[in-house]
Parts: sequence; C-alpha cells; structure tokens
Amino acid sequence: MLPKLVLSTALALCQLVPAAQAQSAAMNQGQMDRLDRDGNGAVDRSEYQAFMTMAFASLDKNKDGSLRSDEVAQALTAQQFAATDKNGDGRLSQTEFLNRVMADFQAADRSGDGNLE
Repeated sequence: MLPKLVLSTALALCQLVPAAQAQSAAMNQGQMDRLDRDGNGAVDRSEYQAFMTMAFASLDKNKDGSLRSDEVAQALTAQQFAATDKNGDGRLSQTEFLNRVMADFQAADRSGDGNLE
C-alpha cells in the first residue's frame, strides 16, 4: 500500500479526489492501477515520476511551464509551495516540482527497493 502522504499528494494533484478527501483516503484498486502501469502490484520510481510529470502538465493550467500558487492551491499549502519553490521566484518549475515529489517518494520507500506497495 502506498504511504498516505505520497498517495494523498498524488490523488489531490491529479484531482482523482479533492485534497481534503485525499488526506484520509484509503487507496482502492482503481487508484493503484492508475499509478501501477505495469500491473505488478507496486509503484516503482519510474512509474511515480511519469505520473507526477503528467500531474505537473495537468496542473499547469496556463501552460507556461511553471506552477503558480493558485494553480496548486487545492493540493499544496502556502508553506509547502514556499518550501518547494527553491529559488523563491513565486513559481514551481517542473524541476522543482519533480525534485520535491521524488524526494517524498524516496522518503516513503522505507525498504529502499525503489518501490512503493
């Protein structure tokens, strides 16, 4: 089972469920299938990165290649946004965004095998 923090972020970012609901959501099979592209019962690093790359594109409503706080307000608090915005320019580049979510993935991968189950 994916850790709740990583799962809630993924669900909220891709608007599978509202952010408030995602915090307490138990992952159902449909949600796992959406992340687990090869169907092996685990979400590996490459699957998660591909999913989050798609999430970034989906969240980038104005298609300017960055995320502003209003584009991610339902998924990130102001504090989370500021912590992810490493250069402090008020936007999240795709690199900043992916660095954050992949660090979260790594932290959630307690076994260190590159998979979340």
